[in-house]
Amino acid sequence: MDETRLPLTDHLAELRNRIFRVLIAWVVGSAAAWSFSEEIFGLLLAPAVAALGDGQGTLQAIAPTEIFFTYLKCALLAGFVLALPVIFWQIWAFVSPGLYEKERHAIVPFVVASTLLFAGGASFGYYQVFPLMFSFFTSFDSDFVQSAWTMREVFALTTRLFLAFGVAFELPVAVFFLSLAGIVDAPTLLRGTPYAVLGVFVFAALLTPPDWVSQIFLGVPMVGLYLIGVGVAYIFSGTRRSPAKKDEA
Repeated sequence: MDETRLPLTDHLAELRNRIFRVLIAWVVGSAAAWSFSEEIFGLLLAPAVAALGDGQGTLQAIAPTEIFFTYLKCALLAGFVLALPVIFWQIWAFVSPGLYEKERHAIVPFVVASTLLFAGGASFGYYQVFPLMFSFFTSFDSDFVQSAWTMREVFALTTRLFLAFGVAFELPVAVFFLSLAGIVDAPTLLRGTPYAVLGVFVFAALLTPPDWVSQIFLGVPMVGLYLIGVGVAYIFSGTRRSPAKKDEA
């Protein structure tokens, strides 16, 4: 572990530089996605459109600027996804000075695993949860009430859940970092599983609409991912203690 202690101002300057690099990557990704914003929008909201009318439904735009700004937000979302490897790289580079020398070389596995976990969570939400959720909402249509959703509201809901599932699947990485930082150890995390389950479902209830479908589909995988994170923390903590014991000897 690097014993060099930098002044607080140096840490803040490094944090500022890394945030700046993340923003640059986000802007570049968004600019690249802008030309395809309409196609990305159509793909992202396909489950909602399909639920409205067997693939023949349409969304409404009720404000003059709604289409333009929704497409702009769509490009920003795509740019964020494209910038994820850079974001995770900068996160690891910022915390790596506090790690052991061997751990610092894990940057590539960390970036790859974090990116794949986010993509896996977002894809799970898109392919498995969104169709069920939007079908659930349209099931309340009747002869005198028909769903007519606006593109802004549907995009906002879809984006929130897209990011929620992506971030939720980062739970093993978060647990890994808690163990890595020495904040908690694997046995403590395992004993706290009942509280973690409660927290997971509270988190799922806050991020999802008031329907049981999306809450269950977000909460249950998060519990499994938490346990996977505990397992990873246990394995890693064992390998982390070994060098320390050797040094003491």
